[in-house]
Amino acid sequence: MTNTTKATLSLLALAGVSPYKEKKGEEYMNENQIAHFRKILEAWHTQIVDEASRTVSHMQDEAANFPDPADRATQEEEFSLELRARDRERKLMKKIESTLKKLDTEDFGYCDSCGVEIGIRRLEARPTADLCIDCKTLAEVREKQMGF
Repeated sequence: MTNTTKATLSLLALAGVSPYKEKKGEEYMNENQIAHFRKILEAWHTQIVDEASRTVSHMQDEAANFPDPADRATQEEEFSLELRARDRERKLMKKIESTLKKLDTEDFGYCDSCGVEIGIRRLEARPTADLCIDCKTLAEVREKQMGF
């Protein structure tokens, strides 16, 4: 199983949903699909908020002034890593909140660059995706060429 598959399964499991099964002739981004993705995004958002709360509690409970410089340095490094992870999640939360707003404006599920359908499976893997796979691949190639 690939990491993307594991991530998809964990996001879907987090939201308590199964992979969306499209019905024959079903319109793309209909009410059922929107509700499916809203549930995934809201569960993801809640998980990040909960994790941030746990971090605050953990840092308050575990903060100690160790007399040994090595112990103190270890604790500071652990806290630093945890804070960096929370900072990445804070940025992700903004993207999740932006995506939730897109669900309300009917912009969700369509490529910001070319306007084509992003696709259910890609959105289940990365609900905050705003580019189709072709435009994302092209953007990554450009980034690589520019040396970012």
